[in-house]
Amino acid sequence: MPELPEVETVRRGVDAAFTGGRISAAEIFNPRAVRRHAPGADDFAANLRGLEITGSGRRGKFMWLGLDDGRALVCHLGMSGQLHVVTDGREPHRHLRARLRFTDDRELWFIDQRTFGFWELADMDGAVPKTLGHIAPDVFEPEFDAAASAAKLRTRRIEVKKALLDQGWISGVGNIYADEALWRAKLPGKRLGERVSKAKSLELLGHVKDVLTESLAVGGTSFDELYVDARGEAGYFARELAVYGRAGHPCKNCGTTITKTVIGDRSHHYCPQCQR
Repeated sequence: MPELPEVETVRRGVDAAFTGGRISAAEIFNPRAVRRHAPGADDFAANLRGLEITGSGRRGKFMWLGLDDGRALVCHLGMSGQLHVVTDGREPHRHLRARLRFTDDRELWFIDQRTFGFWELADMDGAVPKTLGHIAPDVFEPEFDAAASAAKLRTRRIEVKKALLDQGWISGVGNIYADEALWRAKLPGKRLGERVSKAKSLELLGHVKDVLTESLAVGGTSFDELYVDARGEAGYFARELAVYGRAGHPCKNCGTTITKTVIGDRSHHYCPQCQR
């Protein structure tokens, strides 16, 4: 699933292309793409016609386009979703689920092979759509409080790896960056949150921000053609990964073989020596 760096990379591309643009038509090719809109796909499309894109935003793994009627077009990419800026007359992609046409003849395509992603229309609640109120701020938002988040981690009787994946505690972090941050912090993923010291909790959150920042700088992590940015280009952070996807390979720090296990039904990659 695309995580914060991948979603932010897509948001930047879409924002640069369409802020100030006016929607001339919307087409929904698969109703699952707008399954949260109770009145249905036709009504969803009708709601968007004639609206102008006023900007964009992101919280964790969600992004949205601001609309000039005060609402937001929220997008979650799911497991395989892509947003493509289309400026030519190419044939529609076989997994095209929804499309916005703009008055300047450009198009925004929502492509989603597995159809886990979705679009929804939402009213705003301050700077964030109301439907995202249950999602915690991510480490780049002004609302994020590292000290409070570290203190909350230390009250939790769950594995710290599971805590990092909890979007109600800190958003935007998935399997890839959780494993990388834990390795950098030399912290075992199976340790309970309540057994992590205050200093180590703050250190871990610092590493979360660092690894997300570094990944964002190179367009995120791409393992296959399912993740590309709005121009169809891959990210390059996979070259920098220390543990995720490297089971059986030597640790870049100590040379110990990287191990893969399961925590909370999710894979976990770690160094048995560095993260004792």
